[in-house]
Amino acid sequence: MNTSSAASNVRLSLTRFAWLSIAAAIITISLKSVAYMLTGSVGLLSDAVESIINLVGAMMALWMLTIAARPADEVHHFGHSKAEYFSSIFEGILILIAAAGIAFTAIERIFNPVPLEQIGLGVVISILGSGVNFVVARVLMVAGKRNNSITLEADSQHLMADVWTSVGVILGIGLIAMTGWTRLDPIVAIIVAVNIVWTGVGLVRRSVDGLMDSALPDEEREAIEKVMNKYTQKKVEFHALRTRQAASKRFLTVHMLVPGEWTVHDAHHVAEDFEGEIRAVLGDAVISTHLEPVEDQISMDDIHES
Repeated sequence: MNTSSAASNVRLSLTRFAWLSIAAAIITISLKSVAYMLTGSVGLLSDAVESIINLVGAMMALWMLTIAARPADEVHHFGHSKAEYFSSIFEGILILIAAAGIAFTAIERIFNPVPLEQIGLGVVISILGSGVNFVVARVLMVAGKRNNSITLEADSQHLMADVWTSVGVILGIGLIAMTGWTRLDPIVAIIVAVNIVWTGVGLVRRSVDGLMDSALPDEEREAIEKVMNKYTQKKVEFHALRTRQAASKRFLTVHMLVPGEWTVHDAHHVAEDFEGEIRAVLGDAVISTHLEPVEDQISMDDIHES
């Protein structure tokens, strides 16, 4: 099995986490819908609606992870990893739509408050659903960071936003039970809507940055520079460093200026060693090095690109 096929199989294995997210969404939708029907709380309704968004987002994540796992082909020479960004953008937009729906319902309930019923049982059921989301969110976050999957990280962030939403709703219902002021319920729902708008905007912004080929994060570029500094002691200079990230894949191009007296064989081996050390730092990276003689002034013509 070649390296590309092995990497594709690893990415495809991540779909099991999307299936886990789908199962969690179905469970929480059921629990929170029951809690809403028992209490009549618009806050719990907002919680149930967000769980529906979780389900749709998880299904989109499954689809995009499957596409992202495909190896490079004649049409997509750099693979399909950017498909993951479509999933996180889609999920971010769904979050914003859900927030608008929650706010609309809550505003109407402010003017027409409805007394809540069976608060205790409804809260217990909601807590169970939140517990499911919390456990699955942690599993997805660990898997996302370990495998550099923005799709799993986005799904995890969405589930954690759902958890905090539930916490806010439960606190609001508790205050209603103590004070009897039913307008607290829609007010909490509006606060929930604002919170998930923040999450949705963050997901969309991060995904757009990826689609626009933003450079690698500062800490990763600093790690690259540390490796480059080691090679300057071997009479190697660098310039025109460019980086970008496509979901799980990182791309790096750099010009290596080596002594003209070196043979192609020697220079090539130094470049291979350099690329190996960069991969040890970045993981799954596509690296292109361009060898140039350090004594030749032409090698400096594109120095402004670095």
